Amino acid sequence: MSRLDNSAIRMLLLELTIKYDHGIFVRMKDVAISEFKAKCLALLEQVRRTRRPIRVTRFGKPVAELVPPSPAAGGAEWLGSMADTLAITGDIVAPVIEETDFEALRD
Repeated sequence: MSRLDNSAIRMLLLELTIKYDHGIFVRMKDVAISEFKAKCLALLEQVRRTRRPIRVTRFGKPVAELVPPSPAAGGAEWLGSMADTLAITGDIVAPVIEETDFEALRD
């Protein structure tokens, strides 16, 4: 059995680097810390746009992960959003049809 060289090991690790993001498995891209420093704003925009995380590494070891923000929960915006949109126009407790219309209730 032959030994794997460094490039083969890196490719294997890249293939195994997976992030579980809101029910979806996403493969992460590794970026060296020097490249992150030079392209920080562009990388942040890329994560926002593609919703794919990026791992920042230093000497090949993970330092940080850039992940997209979690989906908005809605929060307080939806509570009470339908207030004053409903008008009750009749009896909401009484049956919609007469009891005599039910076949099971007939004698």
